[in-house]
Amino acid sequence: MSTVVFESPLSHRDVERRPSLARLVAVELRKMVDTRAGFWVLLGILGVTIAALVTAYFAGSADDHTLRNTFVLAAAPSAILLPLVGILLVSSEWTQRTTLVTFALVPRRARVVAAKALAGGTLAGLALVIAMGLAALTTAIAQPDVNGTWSLSSQHLGQIALYVTASMLMGVGFGALLMATAPAIVLYFVMPIGMSSIGAIPWFDGIVPWLDWWSSVSILADKELDATEWARAGTTLGVWMVLPLLAGLWRITRTEIS
Repeated sequence: MSTVVFESPLSHRDVERRPSLARLVAVELRKMVDTRAGFWVLLGILGVTIAALVTAYFAGSADDHTLRNTFVLAAAPSAILLPLVGILLVSSEWTQRTTLVTFALVPRRARVVAAKALAGGTLAGLALVIAMGLAALTTAIAQPDVNGTWSLSSQHLGQIALYVTASMLMGVGFGALLMATAPAIVLYFVMPIGMSSIGAIPWFDGIVPWLDWWSSVSILADKELDATEWARAGTTLGVWMVLPLLAGLWRITRTEIS
């Protein structure tokens, strides 16, 4: 009696090779559109962006139709709503109980978190490209014929890119820190309201401007910042983006999976 031996077409090296970070980022990008929630949020962002530009075209003045102003308007929905996709990208692993599969395929959890953060930054970059394209198209159709119609400084462009990307990474950080969708979304929307309420107390007048996301980071899209405003923006980014990402990474790498 002879024994039939089947040989795998994959070598031991292929089996043991871990997926590259670029492949993990591609997988995380696909996760953003594969789920119903992520798909509809992204579609909603595109719809709101187009609606805002159409409204500005018919209702705005000639000064509102310059590339600078239309790009700020087109990037605003992404800055506000993209963090929801970042939250879902991380928290859905735990709410949908897919962590067993994810961390079985990629045991080093820090690589997964890094891939999610990079995927979030990549999506923010794609959103900025689309926003710029829509803004340029709106400006070309409107033809405002005013001074500085097509002017947009590199500093202002960089600030808008930083604003949208940082907002997205803040969402990723909130999702990693809380590992649950509903609390993370509530925190994201309640945080600015809470900071504004604290700012109403005179004793906190000098502290809130250094911690309020909407007054220190969102102004990145409004104007070119000076040194003090950059310091405030950096402090706020450290508190609301960097710390949640680091704390979320620490929690994910040490949480028991069941």
